[in-house]
Amino acid sequence: MAKVAFIGLGVMGYPMAGHLKTKGGHDVTVYNRTSAKAEKWAAEFGGASAATPREAAADCDFVFCCVGNDDDLRSVTTGTDGAFSDMKSGAIFVDNTTASAEVARELRDAADAKGFGFLDAPVSGGQAGAENGVLTVMVGGDEAIFERAEPVIKSYARMVGLMGPTGAGQLTKMVNQICIAGLVQGLSEGIQFGQNAGLDMEAVIGVISKGAAGSWQMENRHKTMIAGEYEHGFAVDWMRKDLDIVLAEARENGSNLPVTALVDQFYAQVQAMGGNRWDTSALLARLKN
Repeated sequence: MAKVAFIGLGVMGYPMAGHLKTKGGHDVTVYNRTSAKAEKWAAEFGGASAATPREAAADCDFVFCCVGNDDDLRSVTTGTDGAFSDMKSGAIFVDNTTASAEVARELRDAADAKGFGFLDAPVSGGQAGAENGVLTVMVGGDEAIFERAEPVIKSYARMVGLMGPTGAGQLTKMVNQICIAGLVQGLSEGIQFGQNAGLDMEAVIGVISKGAAGSWQMENRHKTMIAGEYEHGFAVDWMRKDLDIVLAEARENGSNLPVTALVDQFYAQVQAMGGNRWDTSALLARLKN
């Protein structure tokens, strides 16, 4: 059992912190910007809540974090009363936020200066993956630090992999989002085409999902897409945030991402339709608008 803190109790962080307590058996203290949510978590899981990230991280062996973006991450780490203010030497900070590779390297340098470890460890699997403890975790950082943290990370993960040095976890998550963007657009177009052609799309998906067209998106989203329901996963606002990071990195490393850039524009149109909080499969709603 380790002494653990978790910072950020959104739709992902809340169940992830819960798995650290229930599956991992760790002593967990949580912090959330809205204190009522931290208190609710503590009552539900039998852990503790703290008033600031600094208080949550004090004397912990591992500090986990899952917040919104680069600026949120800086605020809870190196900002006023941030976690980095009071982390002990030899501890490890595991950042599950989807953020830029640049901020990962920035925080690694800050952690090094204070004598504790840092891993960038964005996740994939969505809210359902977090709730079921079966996330995929893509990690960047030092191998020795990773080996110490891996057993704890596995409390909420099905797959944990070290992708390379600091920033490699975030870069791997960018690859993940690039692939998802194209898949969801293709699935949306296929469903719309099939419906317009008068096909029974449940029957169609039942066949083609077992062949080369099959994907996680098809298996897990086709029913709600066919029904015109878009309240079942990762929000469009968050996908656009991720794709903004992807496209900025692509400009830096010279990558050509025409499909990703186009799908990003399509998501902007979904936002204009009022679909900011719809899930990413709402690309189909745009085609039908």
